[in-house]
Amino acid sequence: MSIPEFDGRIDLFEIFDDGFDRFKFPAEIYRVTSGHGGESFLIVGSGKTALYDCGMAYCADQTVRNIVQKLEELAASGRIRSIHLDYILLSHSHYDHMGALPQILDRFPDAVVCGSRKCQSVLRRENARKLIAELGTDARNLYTPQSTVPIRTDHLRVDRALEDGDVILLGKERITAYETKGHTDCSLSFLLEPVGILFTSESTGILEGRDYVHTPCLKSFPDSLRSAERCENLSYNYICLPHFGMLPQYFNEKYFQMFRQECHSKMDFVRSMMEEGLDRQEMLQRYIQRYWTPAKEKEQPKEAFEINSKHILNALIRAVEEGDHNHV
Repeated sequence: MSIPEFDGRIDLFEIFDDGFDRFKFPAEIYRVTSGHGGESFLIVGSGKTALYDCGMAYCADQTVRNIVQKLEELAASGRIRSIHLDYILLSHSHYDHMGALPQILDRFPDAVVCGSRKCQSVLRRENARKLIAELGTDARNLYTPQSTVPIRTDHLRVDRALEDGDVILLGKERITAYETKGHTDCSLSFLLEPVGILFTSESTGILEGRDYVHTPCLKSFPDSLRSAERCENLSYNYICLPHFGMLPQYFNEKYFQMFRQECHSKMDFVRSMMEEGLDRQEMLQRYIQRYWTPAKEKEQPKEAFEINSKHILNALIRAVEEGDHNHV
């Protein structure tokens, strides 16, 4: 079986020929991201505000400054009454998406942290906090090697455990949470209405090139494929992808097609290695060799990539052995 080679392109700023701005939203949403890691967006409703994800710990102070600066601008213009953050939405429990949570809560202690019930459980575990600290330290050492900023794990919590279909009201606007397992068991996607922006989770992929969608399905490829099908069938107008930003509307349908194709391509790749008789360590090394590129280091430490690759490979092996991908 011939498996096409992965070329490792990550050309995020040039991915669309029409000059599309992936951070220009059709609503009052502002990018407050700093450093590397997951994106962080300030959502301003007609009555309340929400922060979608927090980014990494090593650049948390700058993220807080970005949030405060934007809120001050909005308050000065009369758009909001006070510099206040009502909600913090967590897409899942990984260090690059919620590492800055302690510092954000220092500044906005009354903000209600919302995430899945599974996320709430994970953040209470000592071993999870230890891993978050370790990976956060690796990221700090990679991106700011002179920094000694502490990587905190206090205040890592979920105040409001969201069930599938739960709604958060921002005034006239509403945010609905949808369980989208696959990347983790605690992953949520969020739909902002009435504008119709779907903030997908990593369970349904990350666009990393004009013709490549990364499929970080750490827990289950069948679950991820089901999550993609569910998201695709929701009533939305726009898609905002993790680690990327907005997609142009004409790309929505193609994106989910690319995601499904890449999931099955990876399964074929793993099936071919299994047919060769490779053991798991040999398969892991070949997987890393195939999918790791220096360009990826702009977004995550190699140690984090290797940890994720081990989980992805295990999920792929399970999917191939159980044949679950034939039933999704």
